[in-house]
Amino acid sequence: MGRLEGKSVVITGAGSGIGRAASLLFTKEGARLIAVDKTEGVKETARLVSEAGGTVEAVMADAGNEADVKAFIDKAVAKYGKLDVIWANAGISGGLVPLLEQTVEQWQEILRVNLIGPFLAVKHAIPHMTRQGSGSIVCTASVAGLKAGASAHPYAASKAGVISLVQTTAYSLSGTGVRINAVCPGLIETGMTKPIFDNAKSRGTDHKIGQLNPLKRAGQPHELAAMGLFLASDEASYVNGQAFPVDGGLTASMPYAGKPA
Repeated sequence: MGRLEGKSVVITGAGSGIGRAASLLFTKEGARLIAVDKTEGVKETARLVSEAGGTVEAVMADAGNEADVKAFIDKAVAKYGKLDVIWANAGISGGLVPLLEQTVEQWQEILRVNLIGPFLAVKHAIPHMTRQGSGSIVCTASVAGLKAGASAHPYAASKAGVISLVQTTAYSLSGTGVRINAVCPGLIETGMTKPIFDNAKSRGTDHKIGQLNPLKRAGQPHELAAMGLFLASDEASYVNGQAFPVDGGLTASMPYAGKPA
């Protein structure tokens, strides 16, 4: 049997990258999935899962909108009879805008999707999970939320907020049997990071990508999905309130140079 056999799972940001890789891996391990994304890519994810023999329903929704979040969580419960796992993975980067050029509107949108989105997932998943006395919540944070220098200010602040949300929520869930943890990706080759990879290739410096970490390479979405699978599964039954870097060892020293404002 798979590690998620029969479990009801919701994954946001499932239209590409880490979310798509997680969707494929989780359903391979027996999960029954609601795959969520605001883009049409979620339909392609569902097609790939179905072709691989997995159980999935695609939902186009905004993970930072409370009505949408409540609706797709309720859908999972109605369709599969329960909610065992939710991975709040949806996020946006906002680009590398210099500090003094950033706007309040940019900050608000990044915080809405990256931090309020996971909060909403937590808020609406918890009642279902506490009633059954079990459940696992996984949130996608970032190495940028652990130490400075890895990304622009609003993105880093939003991901630091996710880590704090995970830690404080773990204590709010004391005695319920529900766990919550975060994964902190380093440089992973996804749609969000595509400009970094494309620019390096155009300059002929793609061989330098990932050279700041001890593994000397970038990561791939399936490597994040594997960590998420562990945290979602019963194998991680004593793992709670933690933030796990998946970064090739980058945060062992975080050798970033400071940048002017």
